[in-house]
Amino acid sequence: MAKIGINLSTGSLQKDEMIVGIDLGTTNSLVAIIHPDTHQPVAIREHDSSSLVPSVIYFDEANHLVVGEEAKKHLESHPERTIFSSKRLMGKSYSDIHDPSLFSYKIIDTNADSLVKVQMGNQFFSPIELSSFILKELKNRAEHILKTPVQKAVITVPAYFNDTQRQATRDAGKLAGLDVLRIINEPTAASLAYGFGLNSEKKSKPQVIAVYDLGGGTFDISILKIEDGIFDVLSTNGNTYLGGDDIDNAIVEYWLSELSISKEMLAINKPLSQSFRLKAEAAKKHLSAHDVYTDTLDAYQLTLDGIAFEKLITPLVQQTIDCCKYALKDASLSITDIDTIVMVGGSTRVPLVKKMVSDFFEKPVNDSVNPDEVVAIGAAIQADILAGNNKSMLLLDITPLSLGIETAGGLMDVLIPRNSKIPSKASRQYTTQVDGQSGMRISVYQGERDLVKDNRKLAEFNLTNIPGMPAGLPKVEVGFLINADGILTVSATELRSGVAQKIEVKPQYGLTDSQVETMLLDSMKHAQEDIIIRALTEARTEGEQLLQSTENFLQKNASLLIQEEIMNTASAMQALQLAITMEDKNLIQKKIEELNEVSRPYAERIMDEAIAKAMKGKQI
Repeated sequence: MAKIGINLSTGSLQKDEMIVGIDLGTTNSLVAIIHPDTHQPVAIREHDSSSLVPSVIYFDEANHLVVGEEAKKHLESHPERTIFSSKRLMGKSYSDIHDPSLFSYKIIDTNADSLVKVQMGNQFFSPIELSSFILKELKNRAEHILKTPVQKAVITVPAYFNDTQRQATRDAGKLAGLDVLRIINEPTAASLAYGFGLNSEKKSKPQVIAVYDLGGGTFDISILKIEDGIFDVLSTNGNTYLGGDDIDNAIVEYWLSELSISKEMLAINKPLSQSFRLKAEAAKKHLSAHDVYTDTLDAYQLTLDGIAFEKLITPLVQQTIDCCKYALKDASLSITDIDTIVMVGGSTRVPLVKKMVSDFFEKPVNDSVNPDEVVAIGAAIQADILAGNNKSMLLLDITPLSLGIETAGGLMDVLIPRNSKIPSKASRQYTTQVDGQSGMRISVYQGERDLVKDNRKLAEFNLTNIPGMPAGLPKVEVGFLINADGILTVSATELRSGVAQKIEVKPQYGLTDSQVETMLLDSMKHAQEDIIIRALTEARTEGEQLLQSTENFLQKNASLLIQEEIMNTASAMQALQLAITMEDKNLIQKKIEELNEVSRPYAERIMDEAIAKAMKGKQI
């Protein structure tokens, strides 16, 4: 394996174009390439700097932003304006977030089923936009070091990421000006970085690899079978809320207990909370090589020894071992079937982690590649394969353009992204917007633009005879299946009643290579414009749905409200209605938040009264 992360600030790297590999991480992100001279994978860095770019974004008072090390400096001084761990928000609703108080910035609690947004002053940002800022910084940094345009990338995601989270990652790349050729699983990338599946001498013997990935915000364990250059994920398990951040939190809670400081005090004092978190991170790193950590924070003396540290984190590490057990069970394998355990993620540097994993699998772990860089290195290898420079792996046929359906506001909702391997399948659930709606039109489109009017319509059919139900109650599952011949079957099923319909279409029919290329170029050219239009359309749709649901609530419960509540609600609804007519998505989001603030107290009061009435005279 080549030396990883060598200095790349040389003129010899200048090429017409490079396809890069990107690890978009919770704590840090980085870019890797295949060096054009040595043909070896390297994580890019400038001079003696780190290859890692902290996944941190700081907004100043004028909402100008900086990313990376410069942003990280503001975690303590301006915690409410400094965003970290945004990857944990990707594709999540507010109800998915375990403990919002762990974030020092404001996460908007709107409809529990809507994807979260972050409020920064009078602006509202989705996790997609926040990730795009990090990816844009990585792109600019790579272009500066390589002296070469960077427009195409392979981006990695955790193996457990669902379709929504994967599509969100693609959208973030697109908004950053990148053509995302492939989204690949982090364990697959790590396996590539260790050379598995690339050595032709080993092709005759299948290998079973366990990839143990403990990063800053997440943990996952994946069992892969690699044979003849084909990677087959046998099972995956993990915890989206278990990582280095949680080790840091355990240390903070230990110090709070020792110093008799309440968590409520930290919740109020965000700068102090961030200072404790950063000191805990420093303690974790220090104790990986030393016996005792001591430091001061304001008037507090902070101390933690190795024994206490291991006692604190043993339950967390044991949770990862339990996930390993489940992964083996799901793969119908035993410990003896595993050939190699590959370690990924900065948190695997903790000696106790290595020991407990080694003890469980009954063999030494393989941590010979820098755990911070291994995923990006693998992504670079995959990028090299896609560029046609590496012939040792099998590349299956792929879809040339994204496939999806039209949703509210004329938006394109992608089910199967472009460059997906075929055969491929995906499904997603939708619901009705109007009470008693008995039918739903399913319009199928192909293309990369955010509005369906800019894409190519493939087919359309109606799902009829849906039983009359209140809006939002029907569950319509739309499924896409592309077979090995490239034939797309689209199905729609109302899950409560079983009503179903399906059609077959040829998604690539009638398109030449030049037409496909033109559609791709158009999507890149209009990426910024498309994202702005999508965000505005989504905000308007959310606002209209909130107005409708609020109006229905008032009609049913008007007798339970006082006059002041009715007047305040009417005023907030009028302000939102006016905002929807304008071209400012931040204004719409602000008025949505204001209407929610007005209606939340009495909605909760009426709900509590209804529950109390229903439970009267009953025992729990």
